[in-house]
Amino acid sequence: MGALMSRFWFMLFPAKEYKIVVVGLDNAGKTTTLYRLHLGEVVTTHPTVGSNVEELVYKNIRFEVWDLGGQDRLRTSWATYYRGTHAVIAVIDSTDRARISVMKDELFRLLGHDDLQDSVILIFANKQDLKDAMTPAEITDTLSLHSIKNHDWHIQACCALTGEGLYDGLGWIAQRVTGKAQT
Repeated sequence: MGALMSRFWFMLFPAKEYKIVVVGLDNAGKTTTLYRLHLGEVVTTHPTVGSNVEELVYKNIRFEVWDLGGQDRLRTSWATYYRGTHAVIAVIDSTDRARISVMKDELFRLLGHDDLQDSVILIFANKQDLKDAMTPAEITDTLSLHSIKNHDWHIQACCALTGEGLYDGLGWIAQRVTGKAQT
C-alpha cells in the first residue's frame, strides 16, 4: 500500500532529479555508503570496476547517484561522469593517513573541471568508528578544504556500516541543490 501511495504522490507532485557522483580512493567505503543509503543495510561489496548507479529518494527529492571505482587506473575516467552533476560526494577513509594526500590531489583535480563548476561538495569522513580515525577537523586541514572558494562544501563525520552521519550529509546536499540552503 505504501509503494502505491508513493507512486501516486510522485505522479501528482513529480520530484526533480539531481545527479550526484561519489568519488574516493579504493576501499574508502563508497559502495557501502551508496547501498546503506539505498537499501538501509550493509551489503557485501567487491571493488567497483567502472560504476554503480542507484536512485535514492530523500524527502521527495530524487537523486541519481553514481558510485565510481576508486582504483588508480579508474580515476582518470571519473571526468566522463561529471556532466550534469549537481553534487559530488568524496568518501574519505579516515584511517588511511598514508593516502590522504593522494585524495587531496584527486579532489583538487575534480574541483577544476568545467562540468563541476556549479556542484556542491560533500566530504564524508568515513570509518569514524575505528580507533585511529582522523577527525573531520584534521581531514579539513589535511585536504586544505578552507582554500576551496568556488564551491559550497561541507565535511560530515560518518560510518557507512552503521549509517551514522549519512543522512545528515544527504540532507545538506538536498538543501543546497534545491535552493533551500540555510545561510
